[in-house]
Amino acid sequence: MRILLAGPRGFCAGVNMAIESLRLAIEAFGTPLYVYHEIVHNRWVVNSFRDQGVIFVNDLTQVPEDAQVLFSAHGVSPAVRCQAAQRRLQTIDATCPLVTKVHLEALRLARQGYTIVLIGHAGHDEVVGTMGEAPEAMLLVQNLEDVDRLEVRDPTLVAYLTQTTLSVDDATQIVARLRQRFPKIVGPARADICYATQNRQEAVRTLAREADLVLVVGSRNSSNSQRLAELARSQGVTAHLIDGPADIDALWFRGDETVVLTAGASAPESVVQDCVALLRERFRATVEPRTVCQEDLRFVLPKALRRES
Repeated sequence: MRILLAGPRGFCAGVNMAIESLRLAIEAFGTPLYVYHEIVHNRWVVNSFRDQGVIFVNDLTQVPEDAQVLFSAHGVSPAVRCQAAQRRLQTIDATCPLVTKVHLEALRLARQGYTIVLIGHAGHDEVVGTMGEAPEAMLLVQNLEDVDRLEVRDPTLVAYLTQTTLSVDDATQIVARLRQRFPKIVGPARADICYATQNRQEAVRTLAREADLVLVVGSRNSSNSQRLAELARSQGVTAHLIDGPADIDALWFRGDETVVLTAGASAPESVVQDCVALLRERFRATVEPRTVCQEDLRFVLPKALRRES
């Protein structure tokens, strides 16, 4: 077996910032410490922090008044911030700056009177937070059929934004259909889909040409991990989304395959290496690192934690 170890893979700058923020918050304030929603969408990361005394909540009424609460990388709506203030919670905002950028774009476009079409997945934490910035002005579309059903008050005053973890190919198709329906539609100068999502997808797109099988390390509630597996399948390659080595089924392999191994932006490198170790042990696999592009971006910590660092 030959493993092509895709690069870039795993943690992005936003995930690194959020995880470091929570680690420093534990050091500074102790536990229990509350986090609104999962810090990132990965079972290993969440369980590790739970073991340290972190409590993840989906409702701020579960947080005692005056307690510390950290907002996850996916961002929150103004209504959540308002509720936190009413409960006198001490907030630490670990929202990814690329998500914050989309929130600010939504506010600007709403003030200018646009109907804003958000391309994303219903119920995703990021989408809920973004739509909360201007709920009266925003419509969600998930696919081409949703675009065809759209009704807007003024077809000449329409804008679009995207969730940061979408499939680049899917988003491109939806934007093209939006432009057909609303020729005057405006969008961001650059795609809102984050650099890390695009880079990981490009690595899979490139390496899948050599692969018999693609393994994507990531949890099932991770949108960007799901998109990597879908992209590989769209290239005609069998792909499996796995949380870790325990999910790897020996029946997937003959033992002489070329396997691309990658990881979503919230998946720890330690889990990737555990998967490599298992394939080496079972199939005497050799490993060939294959980096499609380099990443060196870092995001600053939330203001409340910079002194702690």
